[in-house]
Amino acid sequence: MTQTPAAPRISRRVGAIAESATLAVDSKAKALKAAGRPVIGFGAGEPDFPTPQYVVDAAVASCSAPANHRYTPAAGLPDLREAIAAKTLRDSGYEVAANQVLVTNGGKQAVYQAFATIVDPGDDVLLPAPYWTTYPEAIRLAGGNPVEVFAGADQQYLVTVEQLEAARTDRTKALLFCSPSNPTGAVYSPEQTEEIGRWALEHGIWVITDEIYEHLLYDDAAFTPIVKAVPELADTTIVLNGVAKTYAMTGWRVGWMISPVDVTKAATNLQSHLSSNVANVSQRAAIAALTGDLTAVEEMRAAFDRRRRTMVEMLSAIDGVHCPTPTGAFYAYPSVEGVLGRTIRGVTPTTSAELAALILDEAEVAVVPGEAFGPSGYLRLSYALGDEDLAEGVGRIQRLLAEAG
Repeated sequence: MTQTPAAPRISRRVGAIAESATLAVDSKAKALKAAGRPVIGFGAGEPDFPTPQYVVDAAVASCSAPANHRYTPAAGLPDLREAIAAKTLRDSGYEVAANQVLVTNGGKQAVYQAFATIVDPGDDVLLPAPYWTTYPEAIRLAGGNPVEVFAGADQQYLVTVEQLEAARTDRTKALLFCSPSNPTGAVYSPEQTEEIGRWALEHGIWVITDEIYEHLLYDDAAFTPIVKAVPELADTTIVLNGVAKTYAMTGWRVGWMISPVDVTKAATNLQSHLSSNVANVSQRAAIAALTGDLTAVEEMRAAFDRRRRTMVEMLSAIDGVHCPTPTGAFYAYPSVEGVLGRTIRGVTPTTSAELAALILDEAEVAVVPGEAFGPSGYLRLSYALGDEDLAEGVGRIQRLLAEAG
């Protein structure tokens, strides 16, 4: 009797998802530390500062209010949606209505729901690379096709309109735009942002813009909201943001998307079945963060700036490493192509993944290889960690790579 082959236990859709490389590196580093190894981790994009006390106090107070013990609207607490609209006017310089805002379980859920709401199977989404590791997976889960548009260190990791136009087809539905950038720390100028925005408008392409690092800028870099640069884009743009990076609230899980009312309504319908409302205590904490002043934010930004300069200086001193100076977020993204192919302690890495594994094994330092964000040949290091650990960790990398022959 012929047996029917067993159906796969895991769906093809979910089975094809790649693990988050940044979380995997961070998890491995923490496991090694727990086992007693002195590992220093540059993997996670997570501020090392505590959440500001006034935000914590608001959350503690909200725990005693019975209203916070119940379901609330899937789109978010009305007070928080109003606060996000007011914050958008304050920080981005244009008006949105509260009914355009959907509060999500962290920025990552906003990314997923944005693509799920506007992308159909077979649609192309232009994805400037290097990109955050979650973007292509979210596009694929929506049935879309991520089309990478790569800009290397020689371009300061900034794609051009000419590159985008060369990648455009009649299937192009959307463009992912992230400035300041994760993983590179690159920031598009106001002129570059407007040029890209007008190109998208001309060709009827949706823009999904991730603005979660808007307050983390250095030197003379300026945050330019693409809707402020090109107001006519408002009807075909989804803005992604959250409290995680600005207010050191990664664990509170509050993000949001701002979009045309019909898109927000559709995404809210999706969320009503997916996760319902975000935890009310976290939403109350987010209200406190967004309505408070930015003093604590500036203190954190100043510390990141100091660490940024230290990291770039130390990485640039390594033979074979080229590290463009990031002007936003809290990441350095050095090219290590000049190190690959050289022998270090009997090992000759030919990819950045192999080099990252060598650095972890021999120097006990965790970094994320470029393969997580696009082409090989690069490493991502977060400088959102203490000054002493930063100097010690990069110092270990310096000493190890100095042995390259």
